[in-house]
Amino acid sequence: MLELFLFTAPENLASTVFFAVFGLLIGSFLNVVIHRLPIMMQRESDNYVAIESGKEPAHQTPYNLIVPRSACPHCNHQISALENIPVISYLIIGGKCRGCKAPISIRYPIIEALTGLLSAFMIWHFGSGFAGMSAVVFVWLLVAMTFIDADTQLLPDDLTLSLMWLGLLVNLHGTFSSLDNAVIGAAVGYMSLWSVYWVFKLVTGKEGMGYGDFKLLAALGAWMGWSMLPLIILLSSAVGAVIGISMMMFGRLGKGKPIPFGPYLAIAGLIALLWGQSINSQYLGLFY
Repeated sequence: MLELFLFTAPENLASTVFFAVFGLLIGSFLNVVIHRLPIMMQRESDNYVAIESGKEPAHQTPYNLIVPRSACPHCNHQISALENIPVISYLIIGGKCRGCKAPISIRYPIIEALTGLLSAFMIWHFGSGFAGMSAVVFVWLLVAMTFIDADTQLLPDDLTLSLMWLGLLVNLHGTFSSLDNAVIGAAVGYMSLWSVYWVFKLVTGKEGMGYGDFKLLAALGAWMGWSMLPLIILLSSAVGAVIGISMMMFGRLGKGKPIPFGPYLAIAGLIALLWGQSINSQYLGLFY
């Protein structure tokens, strides 16, 4: 029965629906990752500084992706299983905590729905074989990184490096790119933004981007090969310009406020994975 969902042609409706529902569940977990991983990183940093100073660890209670249980930040009402059904629970409880009636951010069901839709689209586009399921994992990691970077201007190594190594493993047999192109893509992706970073810093004395951006572009290069990197950089710049101008027009972008580059790279990487070959072919066709 499971083979019906996992190894079918791209147009199979059953596999697409299955991964849409499964993506909703993963989206619920990604909400936890997006909220907790930066806190876990900060706690680890605090403990390291305290221990190096000869003090007791600043944080000794367990805090990870599993414990403590999810709870309302206002009244500490613990979220039950029935309140944790993706999207549906949010609609049933009216977007408010059942304990204190404090509003719950609509971003939670949006991330769940987005993850479900993107998961389904990957299966519809690539099929539910190895390429399709690899693309689904690719999407999950990009969703987590996009929202973490938007919130904190951080791209955790746990996610960027995992995405890079997965890309190289996925391409052992040329799933999206040949292995040699993937290895070169990882190296060139990292070094290209690393070079831009240092040129900008030497000229202006300021840091224009973070090291996480280098690692994310390296990961995208590992998935799609070095030849896709110019398109990804061009698309990310275009996406950033459109979103940046829109935010300025609606007064959502304050003067001097740092703009995370990770979400633009993630969107560009997703576009490149889906249609990059076609875009490159049409572009090169203009010159031949």
